[in-house]
Amino acid sequence: MKELIINIIFCTIGAIIAAFSLEYFLVPNKIIDGGVVGISIMLSYITKANLGLFLTILNIPFLLLALNEFGKKFILLAFYSVCVLAYFVNIFSNEDFVTHDMLLAALFGGGILGIGVGLILKNNACLDGTEILAMKIAKKIPYSVGEIIMFINIFIFMTAGLLYGWESAMYSTLAYLVAYRAIDLIVQGLNEENSIRIISDKKEELGQAIIKNLNRTVTYIEAEGGYTNTKKTMIYCIVPRIELYKLKEIVMAIDEDAFMSIGNVHEVYGKRYKKK
Repeated sequence: MKELIINIIFCTIGAIIAAFSLEYFLVPNKIIDGGVVGISIMLSYITKANLGLFLTILNIPFLLLALNEFGKKFILLAFYSVCVLAYFVNIFSNEDFVTHDMLLAALFGGGILGIGVGLILKNNACLDGTEILAMKIAKKIPYSVGEIIMFINIFIFMTAGLLYGWESAMYSTLAYLVAYRAIDLIVQGLNEENSIRIISDKKEELGQAIIKNLNRTVTYIEAEGGYTNTKKTMIYCIVPRIELYKLKEIVMAIDEDAFMSIGNVHEVYGKRYKKK
């Protein structure tokens, strides 16, 4: 219940932020977002009908489509978020918008929209059914979810070009890219972690140095060389990006011949991932 209340609070905040971005930056300057939001903006412009109404109606089929895969909690939170977005879009629609500058509107509008959407995604819900549709389609054709979403959005932005003009379509694409990056920052966080794999003949010395100097735990994994067929031990650990340079110095100081691979990790769970 506590987790659900937290989800509802942040979904509410995220939807309000998204509505603020739409009505104060994007919609007045004829800049759209991708997916259902973009389609809703264009339909509202063509028909002069309520934007919030389109946002709600167009999302319902996609949410019902996801019921079996994502569960009732996700669907209810998503529907709640869409309703809050629709309500506050109407609340903000009569206010003066922030800037007439298309570039500023695209950059700040896209960034603020991404923050709002990111908060909702991070709390087990969504504002746009396009990804749900893309996941369904991807199961039947040899294309990834990302490729399908890109195709859908290309079609939407081309339609926006015909409706608003190609300059508006280009600013819409810019706003979408900014929003996409802002979503990543909210969902994944600024403190990006790195997963480290080290293969060295000095495993004990390296492992203890990492524990002592970085105050991080390590795991030893038994491995076998594919070329030499010799038994090896791989050291696995996770360190923040800011400590990466220090780790490299430790490894090079102890074993210059060590093999080390570095990968990005966006989220880490478990009680074991703590400073010792």
